Amino acid sequence: MRYDPEAVRPMRDELVRLGAEELGTTDDVDRVLGDAAGTTLLVVNSICGCAAANARPAVAMATGHEVQPDRIVTVFAGQDIDATERARAYMEGFRPSSPSIALFQGGKHVFMLERHQIEGREATEIAQDLKSAYDRFCAAG
Repeated sequence: MRYDPEAVRPMRDELVRLGAEELGTTDDVDRVLGDAAGTTLLVVNSICGCAAANARPAVAMATGHEVQPDRIVTVFAGQDIDATERARAYMEGFRPSSPSIALFQGGKHVFMLERHQIEGREATEIAQDLKSAYDRFCAAG
């Protein structure tokens, strides 16, 4: 199901304000997730309540952590259909889930928070999961 672009703009802007790059095409996804350099946080954004109450706020809270991924990117499930499908192909072994948050290191998928790990939890708990993943995978070695 595609959502009205104007209706979801505020939900997209929430991540863009944090510095997330929107990946709207399969080429965008391949350019970023196919790059073996550095670390990339991918947020599969969605219109659901757990994205608004838990996922996006958790990503915002984690931006204050001293260790950060090199880049944050996002696709919007239900709107960026092809880009979302391509991004999910990079998360082998995981079923499609939105919202979800994945971390890539050196082009390899190393960390995942699926919807069932987001829904029903406090944003602060999810942010702590992200900070721990940043410490583990994004810290300069």
